[in-house]
Amino acid sequence: MTTQTTPNSISTDQTFWDDVREGDLIEGYDLTLDWTKMVEQVSGSQDFYPVHHDPEFAAEAGHPAIFYNTGWTQAALCRVVTDWAGPGGWMSKFRFEMRRMNIPDDVVHARGKVVGKSDLDDAHGLVELEVWLENDRLGVTTPGWATVRLPKRA
Repeated sequence: MTTQTTPNSISTDQTFWDDVREGDLIEGYDLTLDWTKMVEQVSGSQDFYPVHHDPEFAAEAGHPAIFYNTGWTQAALCRVVTDWAGPGGWMSKFRFEMRRMNIPDDVVHARGKVVGKSDLDDAHGLVELEVWLENDRLGVTTPGWATVRLPKRA
């Protein structure tokens, strides 16, 4: 099952292990990054390191602009997984690599793909996912990997 949500919505659709196939794509969501979102993110996370809000500091540190922090990046990727899995899914493993930065005015595309599947017990199965953030400026900026426990159909 593929579910698409908007940046301000939460999916309540349930993905079942029985319906998932290796190679399935997770459509995810798109988000245009802007200064307002950056201010909200810095304020909400209280990550006041200047590289996230001071353009001159970021430039002196060798960056093209201020950039979104680790917490925002992790949350953006986790949302791909949890929106897809639904309320009965459980993310048991997750990791990601911040290879390139997402900056204001980037359009970020959050996506995923099913890369493996295994039986767990009578009620649940495991699904291995690749997830990533990409933008129109740099392509994939942040690859990630997740293991999700999904319910089986009764």
